Amino acid sequence: MVTTGDAAESGDPSEDRRPADEEAQFSALLEDSAEDLYEHAPCGYLSTLLDGQIAKVNRTLLDWLGYERGDLVGRKRFSELLTVGGRLYHETHFAPLLRMQGEISGIALELKAADGSRLPVMVTSTVKTDNSGRPLLIRTTLFDARDRRAYETELLRARQEADQERDRLKLLNTTLQKSLLPPALANVPGLDVAAYYHIASVEEVGGDFYDLFPLAAGTWGLFLGDVCGKGAAAAAVTSLARYTLRAAAVYDPDPAAVLANLNTVLNHEYNGTDPRFCTVIFGLLTPDADRGGFRITLASGGHPPALLMRADGTADYLPTPGGQLIGVLSEADIATITVHLAPGDTLLLHTDGLTEAHTDADTQGRYGDEALLAFGRTLAPTTASATVGAVRELLDTFGTGVDDDTAVLAVHVPRAPKT
Repeated sequence: MVTTGDAAESGDPSEDRRPADEEAQFSALLEDSAEDLYEHAPCGYLSTLLDGQIAKVNRTLLDWLGYERGDLVGRKRFSELLTVGGRLYHETHFAPLLRMQGEISGIALELKAADGSRLPVMVTSTVKTDNSGRPLLIRTTLFDARDRRAYETELLRARQEADQERDRLKLLNTTLQKSLLPPALANVPGLDVAAYYHIASVEEVGGDFYDLFPLAAGTWGLFLGDVCGKGAAAAAVTSLARYTLRAAAVYDPDPAAVLANLNTVLNHEYNGTDPRFCTVIFGLLTPDADRGGFRITLASGGHPPALLMRADGTADYLPTPGGQLIGVLSEADIATITVHLAPGDTLLLHTDGLTEAHTDADTQGRYGDEALLAFGRTLAPTTASATVGAVRELLDTFGTGVDDDTAVLAVHVPRAPKT
């Protein structure tokens, strides 16, 4: 009977064999010749004379290109293995930089195989020198970049497709945006009109809108509004608001009644989990036969007040108190104000993209109502086209500070020509 002590003393033969096998495998690795490592490395190696003539090349590179050693060594220069474009780059950039720096790495080139196919590679070259620093030869390492090139090609294709899709989306958004604005404003005898729509980003459709249109004989309706949000959902609300306003004005042109009608429609259509609302200012224009010029009655649903620039050079906002956001509540509290537009007067309606624009001086600050009022006072007296032109220039000065679409609509009563 063998005791535990005897087993420990004699040892298990398999236990002795295992370390011996591992040592043999390790010794075999150490004995692997440097020449074999060179020949069958996972990358290509070649050495050239200073003029580029190939002096040595490993089996890996030969297999990649489909050449035998005698086809290249002493017969070809490294540049002759390159494509036409690669050869030109090698002569004008690669080789001069290598001579100046002694080393150049990570250069993407294409090799021309024996069968005419192309092999993308990443190239690193180093100049070997003697003890005195005199250059002797050039050693070059080449890594197969086919997978990387395929990835880059696919990435480029995906980017091109994304750019094309973005261009199509921009075109669609631009087309949709135009469809939400009137192709032309109505021609009102005795009144000059100008409008402008500033698009903050072509990536999304904005929700600003305006219009000027005839009603009953001798009256015209106008409105300017801003729907909450952007994109397709906002565009749908914009379209509904525009056509509702026009239809309601034909039925009953009283501005308060028009906005109350729109409020009912929006509140009914969007009273679920995704409520939608807008701000609107609606006006009814009527020629004033007694005093000349026009009489305008304005109603506001939570919209910024209109700016009136008088013929005498003064300017101020027209108060429209009591107005609330359209579509939020089932019953809208809407007040109206009636003013006389005398010859030389100009009325400006605008959305809040103008007053909420970031200024260049302080990206945290906004342009604000007071700045716009001061701006209007410097313009007065003015005309509709001059006002809109000045606003366009102002918006341009903000650059990317305008992060919301802006719509402006100006009406001007021209002075009678001097006789």
